[in-house]
Amino acid sequence: MEAASEIILTKTPRQIRIANAIFFFVSGFGYTTWASRIPSIQQSLHLNEAQLGAALFAMPIGLMATMPITGRLLSNFSSSRIMIVGAIAFNLMLALLGFTSWYWQFIAILFFFGSSRNLLNLSINTQSVGVQKLYDKSIITTFHGIWSFAGFAGAGTGYIMVYFNVPPTWHLLTVSIGMCVLAFYAWPNTLHQKPVPQVRKPIFSLPDKELLKFALICFSSMACENVMYDWSGIYMQKAVHVSKVTANAAFVVFMIAVTIGRFAGDTLVNKYGIKFVLQYSGILIVAGFALAIALPYTIPAIVGYGFIGLGVSCMVPLVFSVAGKSKSMSGGPAIAAVSTVGYLGFLLVPPIVGFVAQAANLRWSFALIGLLGLVIVWMTSKIEED
Repeated sequence: MEAASEIILTKTPRQIRIANAIFFFVSGFGYTTWASRIPSIQQSLHLNEAQLGAALFAMPIGLMATMPITGRLLSNFSSSRIMIVGAIAFNLMLALLGFTSWYWQFIAILFFFGSSRNLLNLSINTQSVGVQKLYDKSIITTFHGIWSFAGFAGAGTGYIMVYFNVPPTWHLLTVSIGMCVLAFYAWPNTLHQKPVPQVRKPIFSLPDKELLKFALICFSSMACENVMYDWSGIYMQKAVHVSKVTANAAFVVFMIAVTIGRFAGDTLVNKYGIKFVLQYSGILIVAGFALAIALPYTIPAIVGYGFIGLGVSCMVPLVFSVAGKSKSMSGGPAIAAVSTVGYLGFLLVPPIVGFVAQAANLRWSFALIGLLGLVIVWMTSKIEED
C-alpha cells in the first residue's frame, strides 16, 4: 500500500476550502465560456459538423497525452503548484481560441487547451480530496457545485455576449485575464500537500479491479456531459430550429440543473448513499435525451436538457471521491487512473457525434449518446452497498 501525501496546514481549513473553490470557479467559468462560443467559432471558420467533430478530437487528445505526465507531476510536486501552472496555461489557450482564423490553428490550440485543462482539473480534484480530509462530513460535491455555478455564470455571460454580437476574440480574452487574476489571488491560501514518491508504474496507469466499475460510470457520464458542452447549442439550432440566443438559453438551463444537482449532492449521498444517487442519475440522463429526441420542440428539449444536467451533476465528483479513498493507490495517482478511463469518453464520444450527424442527423447522434445512461444504470446495479 502506498502512503498518502502529507498535508501541510499553513492556513485555516476554511481559507483552504475557499481558495480551492475559487480554482474550481476558474475552471468552470473558463470552460463554459469556450463552450458558449462554439457555434460562433464554427460559423466564423465555416465548418460543417464533420469538420467541427474532427477538430474537437484535438482537445481530448491533448488531455489524454498529458494524463500520465500530470499523474507523475502530482507524485513529485505539490498539487497547488501544478494547479497555478495549469490555470495560467488554460486561460492563455482560452484567449488564443478567439484569435484563430485558420482551421489548422483551431486544431492546434484545442490540443494545448485540452492539455492545460488536464493539468488544472486533476490538480484541483487532488486538492479537493485533501480538503475533504479536513472535514467530518461530505463537502466534495460542493466543489463541483462551484464549478457548475461558474459554468452557469460563464454560459450566462456567453448568452449576453451572443445577444449583443460581441466577437469571441474580445469575449474570450477578457475572461482569460479575469480568471488569471482570480487564480493568483487564491493561490497563496491553497493546500500544500507534500507528495510521497510512488512506485514506478506503466506510463498509462489504469484503475484496479475495485475501481473499474466506477471508471466505466465516469466514462459514460463524462461522455454525456461533454456532448452537452460541445453540441447542445448546435442541436438546438439545427434539430430544434431555434435562434442562437434561444440555443444559448437552453445551455444555461442545462448548467443551472448541473449546479442544483451538485449543491444537493452531498445531502443526497449522506441520506441515500452513492449507489442510489448514481442509479437515479442514469435514469435522468436516459429520460432527458429521450425527451429532447422524441419531441424536438423548444420547451420539451429544454426540459430534457434540465434532466440531463441533473443526471450528470454528481457522477464525476462521487467517482473521484471513491478513487481518492483507494487503499491501493494514493489520491492523485488514483484520480488520474480513473480519469484515464473517464476521459476516453471525453475523447471518443463527442467528436463521433459530428460524424454520425454528418452521415445521418443530430437526432440519431443524441439517441446513441442517450444509451450511455443505460450503461450507468447497469454498472451501478453491480455496486455493493456498504
